[in-house]
Amino acid sequence: MWSLITIIVSLILLIILALRGFSIIIIAPVVSLFVMVCNQMPILETYQTEYMGGFVNYVKNYYLIFLFAAMFGKLMDDSGAARKIAEALLRILGKNSKMKVLVSIMLICAFLTYGGISLFVVIFAVLPIAKPLFKELEIPWHLFIPAFFTGIGTFTMTMLPGTPSIQNIIPTKYLGTTVTSGAAIGLVATVFVIAINLWYMKFVLKRSEKRQETYLNMKNPDHSEEQIVDIYVDKKLPSIILSVLPPILLLFLLNIIKLEIVYTLMIAVVTSVVLFWKYIEVKRDTLNLGATSAVLPIINTSADVGYGAVIAATTGFAFFTDAMTNIPGSPLISLFIATTALAGITGSSSGGLAIAMEALSKVYLDMGVNPDAIHRIAAIASGGLDSLPHNGAVITILVVSKLTHKDAYKHIFATSVIAPLLASIPALIVAILFY
Repeated sequence: MWSLITIIVSLILLIILALRGFSIIIIAPVVSLFVMVCNQMPILETYQTEYMGGFVNYVKNYYLIFLFAAMFGKLMDDSGAARKIAEALLRILGKNSKMKVLVSIMLICAFLTYGGISLFVVIFAVLPIAKPLFKELEIPWHLFIPAFFTGIGTFTMTMLPGTPSIQNIIPTKYLGTTVTSGAAIGLVATVFVIAINLWYMKFVLKRSEKRQETYLNMKNPDHSEEQIVDIYVDKKLPSIILSVLPPILLLFLLNIIKLEIVYTLMIAVVTSVVLFWKYIEVKRDTLNLGATSAVLPIINTSADVGYGAVIAATTGFAFFTDAMTNIPGSPLISLFIATTALAGITGSSSGGLAIAMEALSKVYLDMGVNPDAIHRIAAIASGGLDSLPHNGAVITILVVSKLTHKDAYKHIFATSVIAPLLASIPALIVAILFY
């Protein structure tokens, strides 16, 4: 019990330090040290074996995925292809009402992320479009967040079968499943999470209208006169047909041909280079920056996984695992609880999922649980409590959007924490009854 208490305290420390702006690269080994000392673990040996073992194992398994995914995203960004897709979708979906704009932003983000484009590319492609629209229609800027996070951090991240997200890839390494595994479970969760978040967007929009909020009066004073810089204004963009080819090819190879994800991403990168080469101004910089931009995300996640590996070596974690696997009812319920708790502890969906798969996948397979159900339920579970305030993507997106936790975190909590947790209930029912 003492060991379990130290794990809980370490989580609190991790959240506090993250909210104070410290990098997870610093926080993870510091909080791991706290766990080691409190659990009387040999410090140097635990750092070298458990912490670095978890860290290095994650890099070994996923570095190439992060590398080629980052390069693909950078090529789509610098060529203007991602922006071209966003503009075309906005024309199709409409922009003549406030609710239409919110739904359009959500669907644009969903299309881009499902097409394999990183959320960090999507934010820069969508922001220059969204800001003038919100200003023109007098939509409070903080309402950009529920539309954006619904599109990038819910169904295309963990629920939709076939998504190339890392959360959908990780279980395949442990379970021998495919990216389309548990399709019915994922589709049920998708329908529910979209319905819940559309209701939420309509609710907060009506409430803002009653409060007579506008674009300007809801912005921070120091941003009220900001200039909206659109780097794509004078840039020649590729045609829409050319722009959508690489994402469609990626999805085709991954889901229809069922090519391994690393090969799929490599082909997507090569195709993007061939198609977009003339649209990229500083070609060497695009390739270099695309490659180097993979380093920080994977190091951040690996640091999280290293912290999780230290936790997994404690007696408290053994107590936690035993308690989870002995929850009455279907093992899928305990799997969901354990995975979402680990994602919350690490503040990372991919980090929490990797720890859960490493520590628990064999346990549940040995219990005779269907691998497809494990895959989809674990993936969905990783996308709930991960979006707590200390999540790295949450912090980054708020900074880029020039919003604060006070301005907009309530929308992230509603759309990326509450909605996925609620949508997981019917998903669990389908998994228990039919898998």
